[in-house]
Amino acid sequence: MTVLGIESSCDETAVAVVRDGDEVLSSVVYSQVPLHQPYGGVVPEVASRAHVQKIRAVAEEALVQAFPNDPDPWAKVDAIAATRGPGLAAALLVGWTFAKGLALALGKPLIPVNHMHAHLWSVRLGKPELRGADLWPQLGLAVSGGHSAFVDSPAPGTFRLLGQTIDDAAGEALDKAAKLLGLGYPGGPVVDRLARTVPPEARHAIRFPEGRVSADHPLPPGWSPELCVSFSGLKTALLTYVRKHPPQTETDVATICASYQEAVVDALVRRLSHALNAGAYRSIAVGGGVSLNSRLREALADLADKRGLTLLLAQPKYCGDNAAMIAGIASAGLAHPAPDALSQDVDPSLPI
Repeated sequence: MTVLGIESSCDETAVAVVRDGDEVLSSVVYSQVPLHQPYGGVVPEVASRAHVQKIRAVAEEALVQAFPNDPDPWAKVDAIAATRGPGLAAALLVGWTFAKGLALALGKPLIPVNHMHAHLWSVRLGKPELRGADLWPQLGLAVSGGHSAFVDSPAPGTFRLLGQTIDDAAGEALDKAAKLLGLGYPGGPVVDRLARTVPPEARHAIRFPEGRVSADHPLPPGWSPELCVSFSGLKTALLTYVRKHPPQTETDVATICASYQEAVVDALVRRLSHALNAGAYRSIAVGGGVSLNSRLREALADLADKRGLTLLLAQPKYCGDNAAMIAGIASAGLAHPAPDALSQDVDPSLPI
């Protein structure tokens, strides 16, 4: 089936058209990064206002790209899908309300999509060769500016949260490090670029904490402390180090970036490794903006190779927030039209 997907959970206004789960006919993203750069982070009200201003034009462009020269492109769309959560409430409301309006006006089914499920599906976009592949049970890692979650997926469309960050997400930790070092926003890509200039043997020149969660820390039922991570202490450790040892040269800054990034990557990969010990998995799926980090990809490839598992990573253009992943999981039949979708509200804390 062919689905038009809408994503507005944070600071990207995105609309895409996807057929049968992985064939991306169009994917249009309006990035709000320039709007938020002066503030060093996403401002929810600025984000929602920009969504309102841009979403119609982005949707029209997605239709034109998907069905060029077609006099009635809407007739080619079987359903409307949109992110219902998790995310920023004010931002979610724009996309979800726009999707409701389209569904009503066109008489099309409305499919609510979980943003985290979509990130884990993004690894299949543009990869028809994965159709029919035996990839389950699958271990998922959704890692972004807002989430760092370890997910058990015994079958397609089935997800169970094993553990996650109990405070800051990996992407936020990297962005905050860049802000502290005066590297600008968004900082994750800058930290990655500078870290690549440091030789492998110097990646642990500075020992930052791994971010373990103590066994007696209160967690929801079913979560394991070994599969949870805390990055707030890591940020504090960086602040303390920089105050005691202010970087004097670009090499100093790069060494700090490499060591800090290594602590984040180690924390994620070690927990993935621990999860693999507890289950019989065939593949690892990693989605979200931080999955574009070159050091994380290198470490994940090494882990998958040692375990003899298939590693699934999204194409770079589908790592960040995008609507192709929303339309993709819906058009694959793994997110379903809800009979009461038109009366549903957004859920900023929608669980995996």
